[in-house]
Amino acid sequence: MNSDRPKVLSFVCGRPLIGHVLAAADALSPARVMVVTAPGQDAVRAAVAPADSCVQEEPLGTGDAVRVALEALGTSDGPVVIAYGDMPLVTGEALLGVVDALPDHGAGISVLGFHLGGAHTYGRLVLGDDGALLRIVEAADADALEKAITFCNSGLMAASSGDLLGGLVQRLTTKNAKAELYLTDVIGLARGDGIPCAAVPADAETLIGVNSRADLAVAEATMQTRLRGAAMAAGTTLVDPTTVYLSFDTRFGRDVVVGPHVWFGPGVTVGDGVEIRPYCHIEGAVIGAEAIIGPFARLRPGADIGADAHIGNFVEVKEARVEAGAKINHLSYIGDARVGAGANIGAGTITCNYDGFHKHRTEIGAGAFIGSNTALVAPVVIGDGAVIGAGSVITGEVPADALAVARGKQKTVPGGGAKYRALKSGAELGKKSRGEG
Repeated sequence: MNSDRPKVLSFVCGRPLIGHVLAAADALSPARVMVVTAPGQDAVRAAVAPADSCVQEEPLGTGDAVRVALEALGTSDGPVVIAYGDMPLVTGEALLGVVDALPDHGAGISVLGFHLGGAHTYGRLVLGDDGALLRIVEAADADALEKAITFCNSGLMAASSGDLLGGLVQRLTTKNAKAELYLTDVIGLARGDGIPCAAVPADAETLIGVNSRADLAVAEATMQTRLRGAAMAAGTTLVDPTTVYLSFDTRFGRDVVVGPHVWFGPGVTVGDGVEIRPYCHIEGAVIGAEAIIGPFARLRPGADIGADAHIGNFVEVKEARVEAGAKINHLSYIGDARVGAGANIGAGTITCNYDGFHKHRTEIGAGAFIGSNTALVAPVVIGDGAVIGAGSVITGEVPADALAVARGKQKTVPGGGAKYRALKSGAELGKKSRGEG
């Protein structure tokens, strides 16, 4: 990946790769999850919590990684499923499928496969005449006939018990092209012991692994297609679906309409009947029913937009509650604030929430009217129904129903405009006569 970040912490739709895999594993209702990491991967262990994790001290192969995991899990007579942290498109259905594929009513070992032609690095699944899985051959060890096999190993495996799998893993050797302990070799060992093994096909798209930035882009595009389809099936209108980007946890109510070129980061919930106009950027926000957002609006984490509120073009809201029916229609920044129900915020209004050291809150009461180009210097309270004159800089409390204006007194000079133009014109003529400008 050419990155300082562990691969499994690369993001797809706002969630680390391994987070998608752990979410899929929830479908199994597992008694316990064990994540195998390399030394020094504290960030990975923190990201997967509360799942348990253990450390494979040396990179001795997938078989050794499973050995480490089984030792950390302890004795187990229940089924064990092995998945990989770089497969973000895997689904709960796929993991349930590999368990259901265990032969002889849940005995033995099962593997999930997919069909893929051409040159690639996936291992091949070799089947017997009866369709049973005989062995898995890694690409590096495959001969010409084995490389011609199109039924490939996804890596997803289930064993009828941890004890059965652990016994086989203990017998693995490094007699292969990579001098590693291949987990795939347990199939041959199991067959030699008369333990039944099975392989079942699954959708190749679901089983894609991420090994490069290009793979990451493919996974993102595939997941976006899934999320868009699910949103539309649930009653959301995406006017131009391919230009709308969702996160894994974006939640829409019924009859939401999303215009083109809208980006949703993690943590967004949208109520019924909301209209989100084009070119909005929304993350960590809650939007109440029937609200109108945008175009060109930005809702940052902590934005809580009430029912029927309007957030207009080039308005940014951060860590602020905008209550029902309030309107902030143009060119404003509202941060660390509460805007009361039915309040109207004029164009160019700014809550000055940061003094260079600390953040402070602004309270704007219900029904208040804030004139255009007003600066509200926090901490400050504007009472219910108060009116603030345009162009004001408000630094103190304004009581309910009061009128406040805080700006320099206007001075008007009759004829001053004509005098100004004459003065400027004379100066320009002088410059030209001197060859200047």
